[in-house]
Amino acid sequence: MDGTETHDGLRPLERTAEEGLRFVHRMYVTRILGLGAGTLAVGGGLWEAHAPLWLWVILALNGVVWPHLAYCIARASRDPYRGELHNLVFDSACGGAWVAAIGFNLVPSAVIVAMLAMDKAAVGGVRFLARCFNAQIAAGALVALVNNFWLHLDSGFVAVVACLPLLLAYPPIIGYNAYRLARRVRQQNDVLATLSTLDGLTRLMNRMHWEQAVATEFQRCRRIGHSSAVLMLDIDHFKAVNDAHGHQVGDAALRAVGTILRDTLRLHDIAGRYGGEEFGVVLPGIDASGAAAIAERIRRKIESSVVEPRHGVRVTASIGYAALANDDHDPGAWIARADRALYAAKAAGRNRAMGHEFGNAQRRQHDTA
Repeated sequence: MDGTETHDGLRPLERTAEEGLRFVHRMYVTRILGLGAGTLAVGGGLWEAHAPLWLWVILALNGVVWPHLAYCIARASRDPYRGELHNLVFDSACGGAWVAAIGFNLVPSAVIVAMLAMDKAAVGGVRFLARCFNAQIAAGALVALVNNFWLHLDSGFVAVVACLPLLLAYPPIIGYNAYRLARRVRQQNDVLATLSTLDGLTRLMNRMHWEQAVATEFQRCRRIGHSSAVLMLDIDHFKAVNDAHGHQVGDAALRAVGTILRDTLRLHDIAGRYGGEEFGVVLPGIDASGAAAIAERIRRKIESSVVEPRHGVRVTASIGYAALANDDHDPGAWIARADRALYAAKAAGRNRAMGHEFGNAQRRQHDTA
């Protein structure tokens, strides 16, 4: 008998050698348990069939020696996963041969066929089950032919009792393996879902998911009337950093600013990389004065930090912020006001933080001049 592994068809999915070896190890442990119980079930049928000693010897070899031999064969294979699939097909062929050898004794035969079908379906789905079932029928037909199609359909007490370990113990083993696999898949999906929300360089939210966070906060504030603010940040003269030191140093500077944001913001603030050297932050429960204090704290932290120690690179940042206003008809308008404040801060000389209203005043003053 064998264990569980998802598989969509006859051809195994592409897997690394390490993944294949892990699969082989799982099958090794499960095969030992399954064949141990299966040997008892077949033994009950052989007992009632008054089988000769040589047949008992073959059964012992199949139940005791084969699990270890199969393990060595699969591990030595160039493709361990594919090698183990071949072992599983051989397991089914052996099952068919033993069903014929006991004269199709009804209870052991039904239990053996059912258990083999269950774990092969768990391993590879319908197509792999069909492949193994064909091997089972072929081996069973061959043994039945050699045995002159001898039948012993009645199941006595010994045959029934001998089937109980396989019938009662093996399905929980298959179920537990399936549970472990499903749990691992869920964990991997959770990791993938988390990674899909993050910017690969800064480990902050990427633009799409950060804008979704702004939209969620916008709707929440509209519903319950709480204050909130959006902050937009841009690294000053970032192109000059790339030109002078190279893009790897520029990437290090971006990562350092991302770390400063994570370390400086509150736990429930949401920072994201908006694009290039621009970042955005959602500040729930903050009004304009609170946003100004947080923006200034971030600005000073960036200004005083060495963002790339090997080259001693320092940068500054311009920051614009906007508290949510009644005139903001959608999240995009809210972000746009903070972005306008950011550009006003850059126009006013960079390395400063400005709110949207102050930014507008600066712009009007600049236009008048």
